[in-house]
Amino acid sequence: MRLLPYFFDYQFSLFFHFRKNELHQVAQQASNIEDLVEVIRASLSIMCKQWSNAMHTFHEKFDSLSPLIIDHGLDSCPQEEFISLLGGARTSPPVHQFLVHSLGEVGLKRVAKAVQSAGKELHLIIRDHLQPAAEIIGFRTGELRGLSRWRSRYQGIGLDEKLINNATEKAGMLLIQVERLMKVLSTVVYQFQNFFAWLTKCIKLLMSEPSDQLPPFNSELVIIFLKFLYDQDPVRQLLELSEIDHSIEIDLDTMQRVRELVQFGGFSDTEFLRRTLAKEFEQLESSFKEAFLMPFTTISKKILCEDLLPLFPIPSWPISASLKVPTSISYFKDASPDASTCQTFQHGLVDYISFRIPDESFSDMPNSIGIARGFMHDLSSVKKGYTSLEAVLLRVPDGYHCVDLSLYKESQIVLLLNETTSTSESPGNAQMMIVQASDLPFASILRSANPNLWKMHGLKDSVVHLQMENEKVRCIPHSVTAPLAVSASRGVACVFAARKRALVYILEEDEDEVSDVE
Repeated sequence: MRLLPYFFDYQFSLFFHFRKNELHQVAQQASNIEDLVEVIRASLSIMCKQWSNAMHTFHEKFDSLSPLIIDHGLDSCPQEEFISLLGGARTSPPVHQFLVHSLGEVGLKRVAKAVQSAGKELHLIIRDHLQPAAEIIGFRTGELRGLSRWRSRYQGIGLDEKLINNATEKAGMLLIQVERLMKVLSTVVYQFQNFFAWLTKCIKLLMSEPSDQLPPFNSELVIIFLKFLYDQDPVRQLLELSEIDHSIEIDLDTMQRVRELVQFGGFSDTEFLRRTLAKEFEQLESSFKEAFLMPFTTISKKILCEDLLPLFPIPSWPISASLKVPTSISYFKDASPDASTCQTFQHGLVDYISFRIPDESFSDMPNSIGIARGFMHDLSSVKKGYTSLEAVLLRVPDGYHCVDLSLYKESQIVLLLNETTSTSESPGNAQMMIVQASDLPFASILRSANPNLWKMHGLKDSVVHLQMENEKVRCIPHSVTAPLAVSASRGVACVFAARKRALVYILEEDEDEVSDVE
């Protein structure tokens, strides 16, 4: 079975003309919120990984104490042994062996540094990324909440007041969860520092070294650490999303005050303090998806599909599910339109659709790119007895493959190419090629009543083989990854290196000029 990806021509009713400002306003807010949600997701992932690494370093050293206790025939746990040592009892042989030989002062410093560094990194991520993103989400959601109450203007485009209210409440709950994370993190890191300060003094005393210059420690906090933090991880519990819902214990007085606040405009969901930050974020994301799905559902009912254009055949599932086809769509002024087609282009604009054709489509002609133009007005042209649809096939130079493409300006198309001979030791170079699409030998395409009958195979005989020496090419001294972003107004292109570096190239400069900014 062969599948066909389509390009659709939508006819928008007068509804969109009169509601374009409202649609733009809601779409802008929704897009901003979705970007901030991704910031929070990335922040939580990085924090969870960094803290897990620090805790792995801690347990890698301290988990060796339990086998020593068992080997010495003692019926106790590490916490009990440490509490006995803190109380002034004689140091047991397993604890002495662990502190002096297994852990040592050097090992303790390494563990303390790992925990302290992780704590600083997490505080930095919260301050610079997580908390600002959560605050801005709350602000943006509040604006949407105000708009949703203007029912005469925004209810018609699917901005549901009830769903937005729920999302606003979830955004507020997330802010409280972030504040709690900061407090828990500060407390836990301080508890670790106090515990390590006490162990440092113990090691000094066991090794008969002076300890009067060491920082002081709090014995009560050491006991609290051994009881509640030695084998538990409240920070990771807040950050990590587990299949098993972890319910955080909240005292009855706090829960009663939360319920009382409902009467004064507090959160209607009084169980939010029992949830972790990761779980709260999951619910926030779900509430936004539900709220933003309503405008899509409402607007989709008002869109009429007038025509569709099959681009190329692709293999059936599951191969088609993994295919990623770079595509770019834009409008340009037609510099010298043909007399027969001039009337089909409103205001002298012609649409260009450029796309990379998967090798699975044309096995005998791989590494190809297709460009079609005049599709948006082709339906009306067919009714008048002629066609305005044209297309051309391009062949990427040998030794390169197309990573991404984008229409630029003045009917130009920018191709991002990687060398195919690259290896792990030598990743190879990349090229950014600018092709003048209006100069290409476009061929008219005959349309049929059955859209599946139109195929790109008919253009194989007139394929254009691109050559590096014939086009404007910019050399990039390393391999690149998708996506390619271009700005016609600024005349620049942004590409991404394999090491997640973003490079900006000025497209209007010559090759020998300095043109990349990292």
